[in-house]
Amino acid sequence: MDLEDDAILDLCGLPPDPPEMRQVCDKCQRPRIVCYCSSIPSPPLCPKSRIILLQHPAEEKRCLRTAPMLQLGLAPGRCLIFKGKRFPGAHEQLSSILEDPSTLLLYPSPNADAIQTLATDDSTKGSNIVIIDGTWPQAKAIYTGSPILHNLKQIKLLNASTSDYIIRTQPADGCLSTLETAAQSLAILENDVSYKTRLLEPLRVMCQFQLDKGAVSHQSKEFLIKNNSYPKLIGKRLNRILREAEKLKIDHVP
Repeated sequence: MDLEDDAILDLCGLPPDPPEMRQVCDKCQRPRIVCYCSSIPSPPLCPKSRIILLQHPAEEKRCLRTAPMLQLGLAPGRCLIFKGKRFPGAHEQLSSILEDPSTLLLYPSPNADAIQTLATDDSTKGSNIVIIDGTWPQAKAIYTGSPILHNLKQIKLLNASTSDYIIRTQPADGCLSTLETAAQSLAILENDVSYKTRLLEPLRVMCQFQLDKGAVSHQSKEFLIKNNSYPKLIGKRLNRILREAEKLKIDHVP
């Protein structure tokens, strides 16, 4: 039997039809078997403030993203997503938002005010809360490359709780996903803890499904390093991130 005969036999073994594609939910765009739509607030929550996400392009490629959960959990127009590496770019609507005096940037700089101090300030109700959606290095790059963000009043979360995004390794204790950051911020500004509990339910459902299918719960890199359990060499970038995270914790002490 020659090579041509072998090739014919290989072709004979191919299925007559292409493999069946998994059905995808029209709403969350996840495979139906892992759809989390039943846990999304219904009707969607309608805060006085708006969440404005500046999303790094790489975030859109992640299969386990939290930004769609946030957008689906809030009423139309209460969560706007703009994609890019430098802002405002060509986004005309974003330009007007960033020039609005009521716009606040959620960014943990040393000069940022604790968001808790604004909770009783009526002037902050109905604010635009800008959150950079990306890894910590991506967020820093976006901030550095977008001078218009430097002019915004900056706020930060203090004493952030441990992340519920337990199937993803966070760089340091207290680091939160985009969804968790927005949910905690709205719970404080709207003086309504249900924003935190209800918006985070899809994340808990997704994580539990992954755990049931064999995923493992992750500790932060900071936790693993402190307990001599981190499996890799600690590079300069991770060292820098951990130092910055530790400095922020010191700054947060009353």
